[in-house]
Amino acid sequence: MGALGALMTGGLAGTAWAVDGEAVMVHGGNNPAALPCITCHGADAKGIAASGFPRLAGLPAAYIVKQLHDFRADRRLNPVMQPIAKALTEPEIAGVAEFLAARPRVNVAAAAPTAQPVPGSGEWIALRGAWSRNIPECTLCHGPSGLGVGNTFPPLAGQSAAYLESQLWAWKGRSEPGPRQRNGKPGKPVLIPATRHNDPNGLMAHIAASLTGAEIKSLAEYFGSMGDSDEPFDDSQHRLR
Repeated sequence: MGALGALMTGGLAGTAWAVDGEAVMVHGGNNPAALPCITCHGADAKGIAASGFPRLAGLPAAYIVKQLHDFRADRRLNPVMQPIAKALTEPEIAGVAEFLAARPRVNVAAAAPTAQPVPGSGEWIALRGAWSRNIPECTLCHGPSGLGVGNTFPPLAGQSAAYLESQLWAWKGRSEPGPRQRNGKPGKPVLIPATRHNDPNGLMAHIAASLTGAEIKSLAEYFGSMGDSDEPFDDSQHRLR
């Protein structure tokens, strides 16, 4: 093959592998099963809080890629996301992850701390943990105000309470009352196993298993109450400046 032919072939190959992440976000992948992200996550990728769909805008690209790979490998179970992740190509995953990571990162007006958080409350566990049960404070890994640290620990602030609560239950698993018997007595509880198995060293599985249902709800409401701020985000310090 001549130099011109090699150049053209390389150019075409490069074009074939370069995927417009915004196109995947808005129109979906080449496979019709790879639905557009905006369907559930909103046109601005900030999520749809009322429906419990999470914010994707500003998440680290490596984190997004890992989650899509985990959906593919059934390490994270979700009837909507698993088929989509399996329908996306690797270039599409890389492209949409880079596009979403470049979107505005969440700027959080942190909740004003109370003088003395109520022991056992969501604020207490978020900031101080429950070390008697080996539950570290959330901010130890997820950073001050839950703004996220690196590619492993995503922001908690900026996500809806409904989404955060659902994910803690996804790590914990739960049981629900079974159908009533003919005599009116409650049926046997139905066990709903954990659907997330993709946390580093099982850290979140341990924490979620150690939390009560009331603590899960309170924690989710605490971080879910942190609204967007118009101030610029200082990424080097993981804080508002």
